[in-house]
Amino acid sequence: MTDTQRASNPLREYFEKNQGATIDKWLHYFDIYDRHFARFRDRPVTVVEIGVFLGGSLAMWRDYFGPAARIIGIDIDERCRDLAPPKTEIRIGSQTDRDFLRALKKELGTIDVLIDDGGHHMDQQLITFDELFPAVSAEGIYLAEDIHTSYWPAYGGGLQRPGTFIEFAKTLIDHLHAWYSPDPQHFAPSIATRSIDGPHFYDSVLVIEKRPRLKPVSRRTGRNAAFAMHQTGAKE
Repeated sequence: MTDTQRASNPLREYFEKNQGATIDKWLHYFDIYDRHFARFRDRPVTVVEIGVFLGGSLAMWRDYFGPAARIIGIDIDERCRDLAPPKTEIRIGSQTDRDFLRALKKELGTIDVLIDDGGHHMDQQLITFDELFPAVSAEGIYLAEDIHTSYWPAYGGGLQRPGTFIEFAKTLIDHLHAWYSPDPQHFAPSIATRSIDGPHFYDSVLVIEKRPRLKPVSRRTGRNAAFAMHQTGAKE
């Protein structure tokens, strides 16, 4: 990355100049963040980050999203209550505690940007997605970090092991294409089909952009369109 590229990313710039609380991030994450989060800047959005660590990333999000945003950190460690930067909030609870997550949804309503940088164990990532993905706003973002732990046995992972977050995430590709299923009794459009605009897979990161989706429509235009209607093809 050149100095010009680094300066053009406000998150990376903040990180490099940071003299406050510790921020611990893989460097290639910053371009991913800015690519997907930039449209939310300077808007009255709700941003939730699971995993407070030492509080530095919450301050970074506050600087990046601007004063109109509501920034909330989630952690299981009670000591994190004292780490909230100015104009941010902390909630204490476990991301495997469904009652806690449901109470959080009820309190916050919709979440525009959700960042799962919590414990990275399979049950933590899967339960968090199951409970909080529906709370993400209709055109919001769900971002899961450090998903390489799906390959680490110590975190409940393993290459192509059933029940990992990576293996679950692969099924989202199927859901994205469920409109084309010839057997709707066994594979029909789901909530994911109707709400996921696109899953974006990066090294160690999954970004899911939401947007309401209707059944795709195929059209033909041009002077030979009537003749083409009689041809067969994959669009039928």
